[in-house]
Amino acid sequence: MTEHVCDLISKSCKPCEGGTSPLDDEHVRRYLDDLSGWVVDENSIFKKFEFKNYYQTISFVNAVAWIAHKENHHPDMEVSYRACNIRYSTHAINALSENDFICAAKVEALISGTNLSGCNSPKLASMN
Repeated sequence: MTEHVCDLISKSCKPCEGGTSPLDDEHVRRYLDDLSGWVVDENSIFKKFEFKNYYQTISFVNAVAWIAHKENHHPDMEVSYRACNIRYSTHAINALSENDFICAAKVEALISGTNLSGCNSPKLASMN
């Protein structure tokens, strides 16, 4: 993981009200450069995750739900037998905020087996 992703993983989401400024295009591009497979889709970021079976898919969904609960920032998820589409957007501002990228980085850490408390910590059990 890049240093920038490790920095995002170490952060926590901040409450976002309607007066919060959305990220500008430069910041969005910089964050996306470090998050493999994530793409901008209007006012959100999106990635499809594929798994070997339904059990792995639902395990992933539950782990993402735990991250969402801990960060109080909840993605839209579309679940099928061997895949889960994750979409983050900051609805309060109808745009992207740093919170979206913090959570996306934590999902990437989950998939890669990196401990959520930091990039140099012991790895979580791989889900692949």
